[in-house]
Amino acid sequence: MKKVSKIICIIFTSILALILLAFAIITFIFRNEISAISSIKLLKPRVENSLQCGIYEMSFKGDYYFEDYLEQGGAKNDRELLDFIMNKMTKGLLKLKINTSKIGCSSFTARKPNGEHLFARNYDLYATNTCIVRVKGNKKRHASISTVDTSFINIPAQADMNNLLSKAYALAAPYAPLDGMNDAGVSCGIYMTYQGVGKNVIATDQNTDLPDISPTALIRLILDYADSLDEAVDFARSYDMHDSAGTSFHIMVAEPSGRSAILEWVNDTDESDNYGSLRKLVVTYNDQDSNIGQREGESDFQWVTNFIIQPGYYKVYNNDLTGWERYNIIYDELSKSGGLVADEMAAMDILHKVSQRTVRPNRNADDFVLTIHSVIYNLDNLSTLWCGNEQYADKEGMFRYKFDKKKNIFIKK
Repeated sequence: MKKVSKIICIIFTSILALILLAFAIITFIFRNEISAISSIKLLKPRVENSLQCGIYEMSFKGDYYFEDYLEQGGAKNDRELLDFIMNKMTKGLLKLKINTSKIGCSSFTARKPNGEHLFARNYDLYATNTCIVRVKGNKKRHASISTVDTSFINIPAQADMNNLLSKAYALAAPYAPLDGMNDAGVSCGIYMTYQGVGKNVIATDQNTDLPDISPTALIRLILDYADSLDEAVDFARSYDMHDSAGTSFHIMVAEPSGRSAILEWVNDTDESDNYGSLRKLVVTYNDQDSNIGQREGESDFQWVTNFIIQPGYYKVYNNDLTGWERYNIIYDELSKSGGLVADEMAAMDILHKVSQRTVRPNRNADDFVLTIHSVIYNLDNLSTLWCGNEQYADKEGMFRYKFDKKKNIFIKK
């Protein structure tokens, strides 16, 4: 009897040891993913039956395999990118998809009386949850803070990110930033351009011998590795751009020196820009944009919305262009003081003036488009002022982050 009990005890102990070993192995394999998922916090809850969706925060302190993504030559399309993410971050256990829609956004640069430089951004889309993504810096990458629309990574707008599946989808967040800033003070954002004749938007789809990249992956590349505006532009020149899901984009980048640039992929004029493979990168710097127009040439600040700024691209530049009204409002506000704003809240006030509820006050009741988030990045003191869902009057409800050099991560103040 004692011998049988001993054998049972040995078997039980062996099984337990195997279970613990398997758990340890799984924990080690998924250590980065477990760390990221466990960091997810709800900053502001979704309000049922309203346009006020949830706001979350997530931190990546470990690897999200971006170097591996670059080493394999990037990705030519969303499917290749998602296959990479699935294999690396979910080990093939989940199927992901990236959704995109028509985005109407605005950005500008400005400076404060003390000389600090700001990069401001509105993100306009259908009501959706958002996630503020913090990346811890290390010897290979910069620390950064960015914003992700979670509907792009399989998390429905009218649902909470409160279960393991939705949190696992959030592992794709580093590959889908819409704007951000790194600890070198390099900041950037992405905006739709609606390129192509007629109602069809033609995606940029370059095909040369260069490695491949998508717009949000380029934003991640800039945030992780760019030390300056020039380096960010060099990155853009080093890849073939493949816009996501049949849409077209341009990108704006700024640095603490006050220099900024708008990156556009174009092929001459609108009449001949229906072939995404023929487009080439054109970079327009804020101190070299006199060819765009008189007001651009006379302004040290730079601003962008949702149309190509290259001269002659359109037959007529007027309110028929998406973002034309917002483009003019931003200029009117900034030109009053030569691009000078009192502080971050003053810059936020300008974003308020070009938010969706402000510029379209008489829209239909079933129009669910709004400014999902507004953010001011201070490129000198490495701080952010972040506002969700056009809640500009709720100053206490805004989120402030600042780079902590000792911890090498942006922390909420």
